[in-house]
Amino acid sequence: MDEPRPDLIIAIDFGMTCTGVAYANPSVGSDTIRWIQRWPVNDYANSRCDQVPTILVYPTNQLTPSSWGFQSETDTERQAENKEHQEWFKTYLDEDRLREVQMIAKDPSDVPSSIEVVERWYHDYFVFLYQYVESKLQMELPSRWEDARIEFIFSVPTTWKPHPTVERFRSITERAGFGRYPNHKSIIGLTEAEAAAVHMSRESPAIFKENDILIVCDAGGGTTDLSALRVQGTGGGRSLTLQQLDVVFGANLGSAQIDHAFELSVQERLETANRVIPLGIEIEDAAWEMMKSKEYQNAKCDYGSPDDTDFFSVAVPKLSKSYRLESSGILDGELRIRRKISLTSRRDELQALFDIQIVKLFELIDKQLQRIQSKLPSEQVAHLVLSGGLGNSAYIQKRLRARYAFGASSFHNATNLQVRVAPDPQLVVCKGIVADRLQKLRGGQSVLGWRCCRASYGTICKVLYNPNNSLHFGQKTHRDAVDGKVYVSDVVDWFVLPPNRIQGEPVSVDYPIVRTFTRKITYGNPYRVFPVGVVVSHLDKDLLPYTMNQNCSTLCNVQSDFSTVELSRFKLKNRHFWNMGEKYYRVDYLIKVALGPVSLLKIPVWKSKPKSTY
Repeated sequence: MDEPRPDLIIAIDFGMTCTGVAYANPSVGSDTIRWIQRWPVNDYANSRCDQVPTILVYPTNQLTPSSWGFQSETDTERQAENKEHQEWFKTYLDEDRLREVQMIAKDPSDVPSSIEVVERWYHDYFVFLYQYVESKLQMELPSRWEDARIEFIFSVPTTWKPHPTVERFRSITERAGFGRYPNHKSIIGLTEAEAAAVHMSRESPAIFKENDILIVCDAGGGTTDLSALRVQGTGGGRSLTLQQLDVVFGANLGSAQIDHAFELSVQERLETANRVIPLGIEIEDAAWEMMKSKEYQNAKCDYGSPDDTDFFSVAVPKLSKSYRLESSGILDGELRIRRKISLTSRRDELQALFDIQIVKLFELIDKQLQRIQSKLPSEQVAHLVLSGGLGNSAYIQKRLRARYAFGASSFHNATNLQVRVAPDPQLVVCKGIVADRLQKLRGGQSVLGWRCCRASYGTICKVLYNPNNSLHFGQKTHRDAVDGKVYVSDVVDWFVLPPNRIQGEPVSVDYPIVRTFTRKITYGNPYRVFPVGVVVSHLDKDLLPYTMNQNCSTLCNVQSDFSTVELSRFKLKNRHFWNMGEKYYRVDYLIKVALGPVSLLKIPVWKSKPKSTY
């Protein structure tokens, strides 16, 4: 039986620097996608902000935050001496990334001491977010908030591993309140690049032709994700759909790294000035506040636009207005920063900060083009779609067009590539998630209908031994105690395979993979719970083992429970007087597996049923 339609769909894009929330209200028959634009204590009291800062403030040596979001950016919180700001912590939920940063950090206090600390920050932020979303959207519903069917759908970066990072994230959101009530669900939805692709396909469908290949590059605050897709269903009245051509991948690069580099650059200049004429301020605190300033943030966002000025200035916090040191670029208590090359100066201070990230971005896109060319040597990539805060940068767009567009690309499969910018680049992820869910509700099929998997998954089974099968030579065997036949043990039935370099094998998102299992129940035995081991391997598909070995590991065990099913539903074997063997019941049943984002497996074990009635 189909599940009831949700009353409210809420998509959450938790970002390195900011977080966005979009939603739709099917309970009133509306498919309009809206988003939260007003947040607590926004400095722009009469204006709208599409996102809320991902930041918390804690009183020193206390575990309970005093503020979040825009509240954390008030003068009271920013200038308080007994407060600690926690931001840019998104990527630390990945333990590998956290250990990497801990090893290279000059000051251990600059990074979280453990994954438990990161989880607490996540939890505290999501508690605030949940409370505000509830207060903001509960009036949208005809029923009480706690009774309504609500889906909270979260995006995740492609750099996160399904286990344990994505599962850890899901657990945190649930503990913070998302999914608290019986009719509420906390769901991991599309990855950030996938959601961006969906939004682009819904907002600008006319730019695509049937079977166009596009690369979506979602460059945000802390991570950049890439996804290669094929466009289908552009004509004939069908809904446009997308098919993945390669596994999604990404890297830890984004605007937050530019901000950090700016902070270090400013700190170095202030320290140089302080050695000449003492500043009389806390230099590290001043550099951090200058990085957070509207003057710098506006200059960064506008960098590369035609109306850029040669310089911009940022006031040095708590520095006397009379302070002046031209050799360090400090005039009247403000630090002047050049952002244009001129006849008198070849130095552009912002360009150097951007270019470090651009080199990494080039490497990512080149890698994706190479992979597509290897798999589909005769096809062309038509579009490179940019989204996210960094993707909205005029300078980033200019550099990418110079390298890849207008026939400039050195890749044979990108001779006519066009660089495009997604509409609503900062909301593209959460809007794309809602759009995908709405199409699934309307027509039973998602916009992103086919997905590639980054690992191989299979189930442990036994196979009847065949002495003529070369795969069975030397394998471990056993004789079944019930039917007396010899079987090969621990065989892996691989049901999800990653794409190889020759041809991709995308898996349907809307239609599950079905596997048939047969079990035996000895006559009079009341035990009817059958475990099935699910294993994972990261080997190339051509190297996957036939039986379980050190190259694959157990992901989970699926328990199929038929203890409440009447024995008459199963086939009784050896029931005739001429049968010599012991009587037993044969149980034929199905397990359905659906592939979710970032290669998550959804296994509805509670739906395992006998295949037929005898």
